Amino acid sequence: MLSFKLHSESGISLFDTANTYCLDEHDLGHNEHLLQEALSGYSSDDYLIITKGGLARPNGTWICDGKPHSLRAACEHSLRTLQREYHPMYILHAPDPDVPFEESVGELIRLQNEGKILHLGLSNVSVAQCQQALNMTTISCIQNRLHLYDRHSDDVLRWCEQHNISFIAYSPFGGSERSSHLQSDPIFTELAHKYSVSPYQIVIAWLLAFSPNLLPIPAATKPASIEDSTRGIDLLLDAADISLLTNLASSSKHSI
Repeated sequence: MLSFKLHSESGISLFDTANTYCLDEHDLGHNEHLLQEALSGYSSDDYLIITKGGLARPNGTWICDGKPHSLRAACEHSLRTLQREYHPMYILHAPDPDVPFEESVGELIRLQNEGKILHLGLSNVSVAQCQQALNMTTISCIQNRLHLYDRHSDDVLRWCEQHNISFIAYSPFGGSERSSHLQSDPIFTELAHKYSVSPYQIVIAWLLAFSPNLLPIPAATKPASIEDSTRGIDLLLDAADISLLTNLASSSKHSI
């Protein structure tokens, strides 16, 4: 399981990025550089930057690239961008359907044996792929999409619980297509009023209650949104409301 100190100013100490969070192949490492610059004044003991490799951005599009030499180049490029000797956590961004999964994982293991990666993780994977990787090495975290209306990774989450592996839930508000509707959704409006919080804090609180292994990583474009999400960490929902939210996905009459 992941463990790290909480930053005293905001309570945020985990930052997720990737080499391909950028415009195109000419802009690789853009967001990694922004994080490195923003956190350069703090001790590295106070935060954890997770980055990923395994995608490419030719002409601004997204494609999988899990070839061993590509993963090595991405890992080493990210080391230079983040100005560190090794990655505390490095994640395979997505399996490449054109490359045997064991070859991609095998290259990351070699990089780990060379001291360039401390802990390994996987993203956008199935239970079968999780188990295949675990048979090869120690896996520290799984990062899959999970929110109230996308529960396709529930089986992966339960697998993580069985193996005491952290599950990092990306798009916890449902992505841009759903998150904007939370403020007008009647159920979330009612719960927000009941607890005197925002609908987004309700979602964060539900996710944290859903599993002790789950870490949500909400995205934001405004500092106020980040601060709002962090307040959801301390919100405790009652059992009836947790059950209500957990069962929403099975309701054909309710959608956001």
